[in-house]
Amino acid sequence: MDRTEAPAHDAVDAITDQWAAVRPDLDTLPMAVFGRIYRLANAMRGRVDKAYAPYGMALGEFDVLATLRRSGEPFTLSPRELTATLMITTGGMTGRLDRLEKAGLLSRSPDPNDRRGLRVTLSERGRELVDQAVAAGLAEQREALESALSPEEREQLAGLLRKLLAGTV
Repeated sequence: MDRTEAPAHDAVDAITDQWAAVRPDLDTLPMAVFGRIYRLANAMRGRVDKAYAPYGMALGEFDVLATLRRSGEPFTLSPRELTATLMITTGGMTGRLDRLEKAGLLSRSPDPNDRRGLRVTLSERGRELVDQAVAAGLAEQREALESALSPEEREQLAGLLRKLLAGTV
């Protein structure tokens, strides 16, 4: 099968076929679309986690470091800004920050403008590591896209997913 040819039948088709047999009144197209999105996200999470592993981090730690890195100089945000960007609980963020600080990839310091606040700053070692990890993760994602879709299909898919996401959030 070349990259422009879709498989004739996949596991999601099997599920929607079963529903069609027992509930022919249902439109299972949404299940087919989102079932494939969920399966793809899970498969890619595993591939990207493997790409980040040599750098001593999983996706959660990468997300924190990458958020600090892409914030630009001086690569500093408050824990609240990080939590809002990453959509995790404050407890989850504290655990990640503890692990990353212990590894020397970031530091926490008092916020000079708020006596009760903290600032989280990416260390030089953290910046170097996240720069390497982002390249490795993108290589995995690029390989997955290029193995199955033409350049035009990749652009079309990105646009359709953007449109779908904008309509649902």
